[in-house]
Amino acid sequence: MRAAVYHGRGDVRIEDRAEQALEPDAVRIDVATCGLCGSDVHEYAAGPLAIPEEHEHALTGETRPVTLGHEFSGTVSEIGADVDTVAEGDRVTVNPAIWCGDCRYCQEGTYHRCRYGGSIGLSGGGGGLAENVVVPATQVVPLHDDVSLEQGALVEPYSVALHAIRRSNVRAGSTVAVFGAGPIGLCVTELAAVAGATDVFVSEPRAARREVAREMGATEVVDPAETNPIKHISAAADGGVEVAFEVAGVEQTVMQSIRSTLKGGQVVLISVFEDEIAVQPNYVMMAERTITGSIAYETGPRAASGEFGRVVELLADGTLDPSPLVSNTIPLADVVEHGFERLVDPESEDTKILVSLSDGA
Repeated sequence: MRAAVYHGRGDVRIEDRAEQALEPDAVRIDVATCGLCGSDVHEYAAGPLAIPEEHEHALTGETRPVTLGHEFSGTVSEIGADVDTVAEGDRVTVNPAIWCGDCRYCQEGTYHRCRYGGSIGLSGGGGGLAENVVVPATQVVPLHDDVSLEQGALVEPYSVALHAIRRSNVRAGSTVAVFGAGPIGLCVTELAAVAGATDVFVSEPRAARREVAREMGATEVVDPAETNPIKHISAAADGGVEVAFEVAGVEQTVMQSIRSTLKGGQVVLISVFEDEIAVQPNYVMMAERTITGSIAYETGPRAASGEFGRVVELLADGTLDPSPLVSNTIPLADVVEHGFERLVDPESEDTKILVSLSDGA
């Protein structure tokens, strides 16, 4: 089968790969659509970061090269002998987080914090940028009839954003700032509005992304190249917002997100950072601000029923509208030139690029 395989920084190749064996507790999925995630782009531009290189991953036993793709949907084409939760022909997405089940975090029920955890499509175990993939049935999330396969590939990034909203203090009437209008930042923007935030400021240097942010619920957008977002947001929000989300992954936006919150406010860090950064902690200490990290989403026994399941419901009933989010859909053969290369280009106007595999291209 054809697959996009990560060999190293700037080196993703379309190759023929052997199909994975089907274990009794697993299912085979014919992949329809796979999204290119910011994590994938970070690996392409600056990795390997999360992809195992010198040492085998504790759970998959793999090192690079690995098949990429952890935001995907498709149709179940084969089920293992012990599987009774899904059937051939079911339309599904996949919660890609993997966990050990034995460490203190798994024993406490916070499987997404697993000491040895990782993700399908980054840690090994196959990936969604392939014609088919085998995954444990416990990680399969059925799609409602009203959710398309294209939308199914967006459940993962929306779940990242929903988890961050739940980690935050956002409530009805909250004031919010989002720094970075990439796909996750846009999903956070929409979900903050859904949660009842009355003011949602988005700081983003790319004009096309600022317009998408407006479509997805931003009440005001700021071009940080033209306007100081700290001064602007602080003035517009009577001293600052209650919650700021940092979704750009650079030093400047971390400090902007901290200084744009009220005293006693909260900053939620969602980004993957390619480099170490310097932060002036006095802005946290002297204003009694709180910094909160947010990683991934509920998984383990709640892989399907947790945030993934809630996002599917919100897509099905129309609460979430992902149509402004997707800027382009490309075939697998174009994933490097028109996928990764466009997303690392600072002049690109793309937001979310989907890869279509339904035609086997």
